[in-house]
Amino acid sequence: MQTLAQLQAGQLIGITRLALAEDLTTFPLEILSLADSLEVLDLSNNRLSSLPAELAQMTKLKIVFASNNLFESLPEVLGQCLNLEMIGFKANQIRQVSAAALPPQLRWLILTDNQIERLPDELGARPRLQKLALAGNRLSQLPQTLSQLHNLELVRISANCLTECPEQLLTLPKLAWFAFAGNPFCHSTDNPTQVPDIDPTSFTLGEILGQGASGVIYQGQWTQAQTQYPIDIAVKVFKGQVTSDGYPQDELNACLQVGYHPYLVKPLAQVAQPQSLALVMELIPPNYANLGLPPSLESCTRDTFPAGFRLSISHIDKIVMQMQDVFEHMHNKLVCHGDLYAHNTLFDQEANIIFGDFGAASQYHMLSANQQSNIKKIEHRSLQLFIDDLLSICHEHDHTDTRYLKWRKVSQT
Repeated sequence: MQTLAQLQAGQLIGITRLALAEDLTTFPLEILSLADSLEVLDLSNNRLSSLPAELAQMTKLKIVFASNNLFESLPEVLGQCLNLEMIGFKANQIRQVSAAALPPQLRWLILTDNQIERLPDELGARPRLQKLALAGNRLSQLPQTLSQLHNLELVRISANCLTECPEQLLTLPKLAWFAFAGNPFCHSTDNPTQVPDIDPTSFTLGEILGQGASGVIYQGQWTQAQTQYPIDIAVKVFKGQVTSDGYPQDELNACLQVGYHPYLVKPLAQVAQPQSLALVMELIPPNYANLGLPPSLESCTRDTFPAGFRLSISHIDKIVMQMQDVFEHMHNKLVCHGDLYAHNTLFDQEANIIFGDFGAASQYHMLSANQQSNIKKIEHRSLQLFIDDLLSICHEHDHTDTRYLKWRKVSQT
């Protein structure tokens, strides 16, 4: 994070990335002095409502983020930035998205948590688009032209007002991560009851174990001696509002619908009170670690891994077979996880896995047989890419192993 004072003093000439968060109400024109070098501009967490026409002069600009501001429309000057690929305007007050605001090289569009009711047909004329996040808006339909987005890989349309399943997305050739819960077309009166509903006073919260878009996971402690539940527990406390993936209640319902599986985080109980929504889970042993890291700006939709991290083909073989079992279990329950990634997978030294994070999950039992089939095909692509990602970190001396060749074939067919 840089400062406005540094910018105004001319101390940032030549930088490629600039992030300013100083309660700005107007765009600092001194940013234009960085036109010869600046590629990433992050103006999130300010009070901006417009961008100047001069932004089009910044010909090297590839990424613009301006989440948590006061924009009411997506600035049309963005469409004049010919090398701009990534746009993130989450949590503004955007109601209007015009065709003029969409740059020709668009690859990543994040408009989560706004007030958008419609999108321009021209969005379908952005053939490089890979990632589209629209959760938490007021969309009642999507442009039919989205069927032309043959490179689209990740879509988030949860928590909108869509009355029909968007068929134009279901047959896209590369779509692999799809979240659509919280729309009228997939409303369900089913209330999963696989675990008991308990009072929030039954436990206290300890140290934070992790956190994500939908909530915070704490180590928990029972307030009374237990015979019904394990002593060691974790508690996910949901934020109670729309997230980048959808509504927390939909996440909880999907997790409970999937139920028990030996390679999934085990749910024990729920707190169903709307103002204190929580899921009590079995505490994961400390010898488990994350299998991967989330996608980067460069990889866009694909997982990343620590430098030098490698796996043997024996471990990859075991991990993939476990994940295949999880995949079949979820889809037998008619739940699409929506986020099947290595970074949502924990593993130990023996390559035993625990899979979790149902933030992007969607139940789909209410859809037609053909739609259900397409949903499963979409998620199967994410399983193939999961395999492909693991093979990318396989020890080179294992590349002639028959198991490596088998999984390579699976990942490509």
